[in-house]
Amino acid sequence: MMPGLRSRISPDPEKSEDGIGSESDVECFQNFTAPEVFTQGLAGMVNQQDVSTIIRSQKYMLTRFEKTNEMLMNCNALSATRYQNAMIDFKKHTQMLVAMRKDIDNIFKRIRAIKVKLAQQYPVEYEIAATTQRKEKSTREREDSEDDEPTVSSTTLTASLIGKGAVVEGNAASVGVSSEPTTPQKLESDV
Repeated sequence: MMPGLRSRISPDPEKSEDGIGSESDVECFQNFTAPEVFTQGLAGMVNQQDVSTIIRSQKYMLTRFEKTNEMLMNCNALSATRYQNAMIDFKKHTQMLVAMRKDIDNIFKRIRAIKVKLAQQYPVEYEIAATTQRKEKSTREREDSEDDEPTVSSTTLTASLIGKGAVVEGNAASVGVSSEPTTPQKLESDV
C-alpha cells in the first residue's frame, strides 16, 4: 500500500523509520478488502465540489435530452400524420392520372378514327392537308433547332382548313375540303 493512501484513510498514522505505517495502521485496514481500501483512497483524492458540479451538469444535460426527445417525438407524430395525408393525396392524384391517361387514349383513338374516315371520304384533300402539315412541322423543327425559341402550335393547319371550308364546333371537328362552299348542315349530314 502507498504511504499517502494510508495517511488519508487513517486519521492518525504512525510511521516507522522506513516510511511505512506501524502495526496499528495495518490493523485498521484488516476489516476492509483491497478494492474497498482502493475505493476509499480514490474518494479521498476527488474534490467533492467537482463531483457536485459534474452531477449538476449531468442533470442539466438529462433535462435537455428529455426535452429534445419529446420534441423529436412530437415531430415524428406530426410527420406521420402529414405522411398519411400526403399518401392519400398521392393515391388520388395517381388515380386521376390513370383516368386521364385512359381518356387521352380514347381521344386519340377517336382522332385516328376521324382521320381514317376523312381519308376514305376525301382522299385527295386529306393527302394535301397531311403533306402541308408535314412541311409545316419540318419547318418548325428547323426553326426550333436554329433559334431554340418556342413556336405557335398547329393552329396554322386549322386556320388553313377553316379557310378551305372546315367547320370546327365544340369537341368534334368536321373537315370538308372541296371546291364548292360548305355549310355546317351539309358537313353534319356527311358525318
